[in-house]
Amino acid sequence: MFRSVVLFALLGLAAAGPAVVRSRKDIESFREFLDRVRSGNGNADRFLSRKKAFPVANDEELSGRFQGDIVLDDVDYEVMLQEYSFGRSAYTTASITTWPDNTVVWEFGDGEFNDEQKEAIREGIRDIEAHTCVRFRYRTPADAVYAKLTGEPSGCYANVGYRTSRGAHSMNLARNNVGSGCFRHATIVHEWMHILGFLHMHATYNRDEYVNILDENIQPGAEHNFVVYGQSNVDNLGVEYDYASCMHYGPYSFTGNGEPTIVARTRSNSADMGQRVYVTDKDWLRINRHYNCPGAWD
Repeated sequence: MFRSVVLFALLGLAAAGPAVVRSRKDIESFREFLDRVRSGNGNADRFLSRKKAFPVANDEELSGRFQGDIVLDDVDYEVMLQEYSFGRSAYTTASITTWPDNTVVWEFGDGEFNDEQKEAIREGIRDIEAHTCVRFRYRTPADAVYAKLTGEPSGCYANVGYRTSRGAHSMNLARNNVGSGCFRHATIVHEWMHILGFLHMHATYNRDEYVNILDENIQPGAEHNFVVYGQSNVDNLGVEYDYASCMHYGPYSFTGNGEPTIVARTRSNSADMGQRVYVTDKDWLRINRHYNCPGAWD
């Protein structure tokens, strides 16, 4: 019902005036895309079939969410549809807010992880705390807004940023052996960085200065996963583009034919693109500046 109301309102605007620049057909197509990625576009079986079909892709690229692993709530859905209809980038700074007091409140879902997996998640937390001023606090019964960690076998994905109306913010890491799939260290940090308010590196407003997106190789229907966010919607915080960032997707993301979809404009920068082994100094600097940590802007 909510989605229909949003669509009808936008189509009404499209008929009434020039503010909506997309066609009715394009708006409907984008709405259908949002519906697919909002639902996860499949379940555990779909996730496993994607892993088998695209073995060189990172697990978070295969979860069927927006850009692979971004969970959209009602506000995201509404604003993205409006932004697209008005011809602007399909995301908003409304989702990219910091956690109060630079502290993420979180908890494990009951029975979701074994001890080794829990320790790997805590190690990701310790790594963030060791390199930034962000802190993590385990949820108490009084906390209504928090990140809830689950291990559903449908991939790795998370909400972006802090929003009071969400209550429980989603972060899922499909259960696996530590060091594999969603339990690679930099993949765990990747999902925590979404929770902290970060989008993907390859979608930043100036990405076309650093990479080429090969549209002809993208899976039909996945083109919106390569949207470029406007400079008003994303801030690089004065940090250089980072090919090796744990937030950058790999060269075969959403490939439809086995050929690259993301190619570095400078060959020497392509080697670590999409890596999930380590977190870069620039990743840490972006977190520190986003949360105004002491010394981050020196």
